Amino acid sequence: MLDDTCIFCKIIKGAIPSAKVYEDDSVLIFKDISPKAPVHLLAVPKDHCPTPQDITPERTGTMGKVLAAIGKAAVKEGFASRGYRMLINSGKQAGQEVPHLHVHVLSGRPLGWPPG
Repeated sequence: MLDDTCIFCKIIKGAIPSAKVYEDDSVLIFKDISPKAPVHLLAVPKDHCPTPQDITPERTGTMGKVLAAIGKAAVKEGFASRGYRMLINSGKQAGQEVPHLHVHVLSGRPLGWPPG
């Protein structure tokens, strides 16, 4: 189910445009509008789920679908062989700006650790 107040749900519905990289029945991947690396994608499940704590037993397959979609997008976009980082922020203190579970996918330059 989508949330009419969520910006990612609006992107999923097509009410807000995005630079789509990959889409299937369960996942949408698009370019971040404020990239932190040469490649910065956002992978979102199409079912609104605010945080990992909100994953119910019925949603346990969601993250597997998101990870599989990220792998496909990485190959399609040509950065899989160079490597990439996946990052999930959960909650405001962790830097989550949109309350819809999403994975940041970063690539295109060396990525140090810990992230800044």
